[in-house]
Amino acid sequence: MPHRLAIFASGSGTNAEQIMEYFSGREDVSVALVVSNKARAGVLDRARRFGLPTLLIDRAMFYESEDILKILNQYGIDFVVLAGFLWLVPEYLVKAFKGRMVNIHPALLPHYGGKGMYGMHVHRAVVAHGERETGITIHYVNERYDEGDIVFQARCPVDPHDTPEDVARKVHALEYAHYPRVIDELLQRLPEGLRNS
Repeated sequence: MPHRLAIFASGSGTNAEQIMEYFSGREDVSVALVVSNKARAGVLDRARRFGLPTLLIDRAMFYESEDILKILNQYGIDFVVLAGFLWLVPEYLVKAFKGRMVNIHPALLPHYGGKGMYGMHVHRAVVAHGERETGITIHYVNERYDEGDIVFQARCPVDPHDTPEDVARKVHALEYAHYPRVIDELLQRLPEGLRNS
């Protein structure tokens, strides 16, 4: 049975678009739903350009009910990808997709992770602390920000003259190069019993 992915994103959706592009035309994997918590998030426009269904959620739906889980099941989702999704995932959803939900973080965890550490906040902190390297971390999602088991890391240098914007460009290049591929590898390793369960 083909894998059906849901992508959760809060922002412009550049990583999400890379994933949509990577799996477009595949018969064994498809992006089946794009979920956002922001009505004006660019990711929704990107999803529509790919002809993908979208879902806008609010806090009550996400935290005070399990409606999102019912919708994911209706779409036959068997793997969830967080791509710049800024809300902490509630326990019921983490448990439902244990071993089948990943996130990407724009630094080398466990450094520069946790609540409020996303996007340019991370890159500014890396530069402010004089780090000589940074990178990306792909990890499974648990009930705490950026603390799930690490799946993959890639590194890039931080030069002394680099600005946070320079660092962001280097990190984005790593994200685009590695996130879709790592997702693909994880899907191929997924036990049959966990698919569409």
